[in-house]
Amino acid sequence: MKNTKLANKLDSLLEIHQFNDYCPNGLQIQGKEEIRTIITGVTANQALIDQAIDQHADAILVHHGFFWKGESPQIIGMKYKRIKALIKNDINLFAYHLPLDVHLKFGNNAQLANLLGIKDSRPLEPWNKRCVGRVGKFEQAITAQELSSRLESKLVHKPLHIDGGPAMINTIAWCTGAGQDFINIAADQGIDAFISGEISEHTVHTSREMGIHYFAAGHHATERYGVQALGKWIESEMDLTVKYIEISNPV
Repeated sequence: MKNTKLANKLDSLLEIHQFNDYCPNGLQIQGKEEIRTIITGVTANQALIDQAIDQHADAILVHHGFFWKGESPQIIGMKYKRIKALIKNDINLFAYHLPLDVHLKFGNNAQLANLLGIKDSRPLEPWNKRCVGRVGKFEQAITAQELSSRLESKLVHKPLHIDGGPAMINTIAWCTGAGQDFINIAADQGIDAFISGEISEHTVHTSREMGIHYFAAGHHATERYGVQALGKWIESEMDLTVKYIEISNPV
């Protein structure tokens, strides 16, 4: 498949033009025209690029790519080495950030809900259908310890739990990655618990003072699954070889 054709299909599927994102979505680095093999991963770091080179991949597909707002535009140091390796080896780089968080089937939030058994999902901001945060519920209420254990088992990452909510958890809100500030909106709606990837100092006080459990389940750990789901769809629909590579990250 031609790289531009794949870009157009993914851009349309993920509705990238509906988002005001922190980085460009889609084909970020152009490589060889014909794509047969794709390596997927969470972040376009040097270790993932090296693996793609070793496996003679034609393209890399990630959630965290390059060219973030606010970063230096200079292509030097680490950024230079990464981009040089891609260009030298003629490897395409595709990256989808917020569109891959929000997508109702392949998105990180949708995949996390599937893993944890969360039902009746809706946007955390009812007026915003593209809200990154989501809210749903469990079929049966569970304790905070049960949810903590479920997170550790499913994500293979021990969460940090701030015990600020009720004895039993029924309603649950979540936002993968660095979505901890959505906890305020969740608490205002009387939701029992909130899950995200990271935690900030102030999040602890918000949890305790607003009466809501908080679980920091890992930025990387909560965002592994969208790119894997998208990769499986590409493999089945477009007859391409797609392989996910896990580059461990404790955060």
